[in-house]
Amino acid sequence: MGVLKAMTLAAVLTWAIALVVGSQGSSGGSLAVHSMHIVDFKMYWSWPLFLSATGLSWGLILLQR
Repeated sequence: MGVLKAMTLAAVLTWAIALVVGSQGSSGGSLAVHSMHIVDFKMYWSWPLFLSATGLSWGLILLQR
């Protein structure tokens, strides 16, 4: 259950950071931010950032036990 909570928090964090970095026209270097087109919307996403944020969020959730 903790991993699902961490993934939700990581998705929000990834979306916010990727939006700022991607809208400036940068790929963020090792963050590898790329744009995805979903129907009529343009969304920025980064898998390395998502995995890192999931690990960080999961660790914080475990520390709060």
